[in-house]
Amino acid sequence: MNLTFDVERSLLPVSKDLRSKLEQIANQHDLPTASTRALTYNFRDTSFSAEGGWHPVEIRIEQESGLWHFSYITDFSYVGYPYPELAKEVDFDFANGEAAFLYMPPQPISDTNVIDFYQMWELNFMTYLHMEVFDEIQVTVD
Repeated sequence: MNLTFDVERSLLPVSKDLRSKLEQIANQHDLPTASTRALTYNFRDTSFSAEGGWHPVEIRIEQESGLWHFSYITDFSYVGYPYPELAKEVDFDFANGEAAFLYMPPQPISDTNVIDFYQMWELNFMTYLHMEVFDEIQVTVD
């Protein structure tokens, strides 16, 4: 599966490394190509709990006119005591042009602080992929 990304449309500086990794994962899963309009990637550390572990991450990309673009990237964590619940800790919502961070109001995704944070977040995420901390990676086709 060849994922050609519309980099001009991207609201954040998504690296070529991340785009290539998503393509590599899609090819490992032997996904259908002709009818695929969207892919949702779920990265999980199955030992993750309220006590610790690597945060689950979900990334959705969508195809339009033969080019792929990012819809969202979401990083989850447990919040609350004594009954913790899984919640969005970081949410880069490309479709709506907003970034949301736990306990903060939404910010424009084009804000300099959001861009700086995204670059740091992505660098960490790519390092975690390299370290193979996610023992479950699923791809859902829409």
